[in-house]
Amino acid sequence: MVEAFAVASGKGGTGKTTSTLALGMALAETYDVTVIDADTGMANLLFHTGLDDADVTLHDLLVEGHDASVEDAVYDRFGMSVVPCGTSLAAFEAADPARLREVVAELAADTDVLLLDSPAALGSKSAVLPVVLADRVVVVLQPTVPSLSDGLKVQEYARSYGTETAGVLFNRVRPDEDTENIAEQASRYFGGTTLASVPESDAVRAARRAGEPLLAHAPEDPAADAFYEAAANLDVRDGDAAGVADRFRSAVLPDRV
Repeated sequence: MVEAFAVASGKGGTGKTTSTLALGMALAETYDVTVIDADTGMANLLFHTGLDDADVTLHDLLVEGHDASVEDAVYDRFGMSVVPCGTSLAAFEAADPARLREVVAELAADTDVLLLDSPAALGSKSAVLPVVLADRVVVVLQPTVPSLSDGLKVQEYARSYGTETAGVLFNRVRPDEDTENIAEQASRYFGGTTLASVPESDAVRAARRAGEPLLAHAPEDPAADAFYEAAANLDVRDGDAAGVADRFRSAVLPDRV
């Protein structure tokens, strides 16, 4: 089986990378999970996983003529397979985002769940490609009307390419915020379900400084509990690995942003 989820948001600052890794670690207790940092322009997943000195990254796989294999860029971290992306501007400019299709297709042959940590905006083809490739999208929001509006744009774009919404994850929720009212609006406008409401937590920042995912650094923190809840509410579907890999290879590239 294999299913690909794009973890996406309308703008930065929602905690998308933290959410991707937390969902990955929680799901890895049941499934074989591969996490890909598909944010080729503003990658930071490598810092969250202690891979800032990785020899081979996704950037290398996206450069035509590079001799690295996909397995060279896969690292076993925290119970997951992790494919980090580099941070070099020169590497970003040299990378061909269209090659992500083949990388994802190859990884799909040997995993249950693919999580694509997606760029935070829809301003380029490299930014929207993870959403296009995914089966479904997890939309990460903060409980505000502007964040809701930005997330709806992501969902609209995803649906135009046949990518469903798996659910909404509210993150970095402060006690004084009217989450209930925003969640009610989200239930009307978004597909899927409200996966969880994750409280703002100092442990998230401490985990990032330590180069660890939250669930490894502070597994008993209330935010970690909420991410476990989100993973439990994420309905992972069975799929034929060979068929899914073929679909990735034949996916139509976006002709608009």
